[in-house]
Amino acid sequence: MMGWLGPEEWQAVALSLRVSFWAMLLSLPFGVLVAYALARWRFPGKGLLNGLVHLPLILPPVVTGYLLLLAFGTRGPIGGVLEQIGIVFAFRWTGAALAAAVMGFPLLVRAIRLSIEAVDPKLEQAAATLGASRFWVFLTVTLPLILPGLLAGAVLAFAKAMGEFGATITFVSNIPGQTQTLPSAIYAFLQAPDGEQAAMRLVIVSVMVAMSALLLSELLARRIARRVGGA
Repeated sequence: MMGWLGPEEWQAVALSLRVSFWAMLLSLPFGVLVAYALARWRFPGKGLLNGLVHLPLILPPVVTGYLLLLAFGTRGPIGGVLEQIGIVFAFRWTGAALAAAVMGFPLLVRAIRLSIEAVDPKLEQAAATLGASRFWVFLTVTLPLILPGLLAGAVLAFAKAMGEFGATITFVSNIPGQTQTLPSAIYAFLQAPDGEQAAMRLVIVSVMVAMSALLLSELLARRIARRVGGA
């Protein structure tokens, strides 16, 4: 692939994979917690939390990126505090990962929530009556049963991160080698003279990566489902 792609194109591919992986990995524990809360808990403001989780799907991505810039920029209420301890998101690849995580979070939560709601609560209650803690019940009963849905949500979040453009370019700009992901690079090549071939190569790479991720997740989900069903 390195011989087929130019240096700038390869940088965009590598950065997109890096951003997508960390966006998916770091949002996964929060996604599981929020999905479990929405599926099993009753608390004031549950509807508000559900709305906030799905808000990135409704808002224009540029608006989401601007809100991230206001909050996590070096002059923002969160970004200013984080900068004092050496954590900077604005105009860094870490900011691209944050934006991608926020945009993919609703898909992650929804897939996991549907899987949790499909689990019979009586199974969890039975384990609890045997003296298991709530965390241990989740770890030994709920988690194995929702693994296919969790995997599907993780893949959806990864794929969304790979294709994220509006929020990312608003929050971290389009700096080659630093914040220029695949969609940003495709956009940049399409704006340049004689850049269509490079853009097409990146489009092909995007399709290949997305299809590979989906096929792998389908294979793993089937194997997990067979193991759970045979347990």
